[in-house]
Amino acid sequence: MSKTILILGIGNLLMGDEGFGVHLANELSKKSLPDTVEVLDGGTGGFHLLEFFESHDRVIIVDATLDDKPPGTIRILKPRFAQDFPQSMSTHDIGMRDLVNSLQLLGKMPEIDLIVVSISSIQQQGIYLSNDIAESLPKVINEIQKMLFVNTPV
Repeated sequence: MSKTILILGIGNLLMGDEGFGVHLANELSKKSLPDTVEVLDGGTGGFHLLEFFESHDRVIIVDATLDDKPPGTIRILKPRFAQDFPQSMSTHDIGMRDLVNSLQLLGKMPEIDLIVVSISSIQQQGIYLSNDIAESLPKVINEIQKMLFVNTPV
């Protein structure tokens, strides 16, 4: 049986750059992906996402973060525990950390990859990404495609 992969875009679409993960999920859902891959707009996270984590072998989370790095900086992390997530995971930090803690307690922790894009603020209102952050979108999609197809025979 093939392993299933969830690509989970997290963020608040109404808060500009903070909605990066949602924009990513929307763009990626237009791409041709293997049948074993599901793309989900996870909104602002929370415990309603627990079932999606439990039903996949691997989860690739994409989110914006406030980390004092230049806007548009992309980092790929391999968190194993809630404390491994960046300190400033945007407006839903507590919900995602609590979710990971719950998965660990239940013994249902999937393999997790975390892709974060640095933003400068979560105060802006609007549904559009700033130029620096919008330019990161195709780069993150490229990274995800590499992650998905790295073990695919040519």
